[in-house]
Amino acid sequence: ARAAYVPRQLPPGMEPGFSEEAAFTPPAVTFPNGSQICEVEIDEDTGAVRIVRHSVVDDVGRMVNPMLVKGQIHGGVVQGLGQGLFEDLTYDSGTGQLLAGSFMDYAMPRADDVPAFDVDAHEVPTKVNPLGAKGVGEAGTVGALPALLNAVNDALAPLGVRHLDMPVTPERVWRAIQDAKARR
Repeated sequence: ARAAYVPRQLPPGMEPGFSEEAAFTPPAVTFPNGSQICEVEIDEDTGAVRIVRHSVVDDVGRMVNPMLVKGQIHGGVVQGLGQGLFEDLTYDSGTGQLLAGSFMDYAMPRADDVPAFDVDAHEVPTKVNPLGAKGVGEAGTVGALPALLNAVNDALAPLGVRHLDMPVTPERVWRAIQDAKARR
């Protein structure tokens, strides 16, 4: 596909094999919008973060298939929470070799890492397409991460912690708590 898109990269005399007959450019794009809220508990002794509750309200326009929409949002939320809590690319400082390059050593969320969460829809059909549908692909992911990190930062603020980098692993949370205590 890339060669068809940029045919000048092909060897001389080679045809791209694809040709454009028509192109569709929508008159306007549509974007979903919504809100998420996350409630966490943090063990001050271990730094462990536990998600107590997570709620989502999204406007994805008219839901053509509500079950698929909610499934997409569920998956996106878990992906966002995983990025915030676990997922980290680590490299060997001497060789630059990726150390977390397989499912054996790359931490991802499991079902028991996230609570059952609420997903609700507020359907506001768009006027730019006949179905009234908006995109839903990233809707769960983009809100989960800031909801989680803001909940963690809010929970740690009374202890003097002002910022944490992702992922908010127990070790990072514990170190931030200890550093804040040392500054008091």
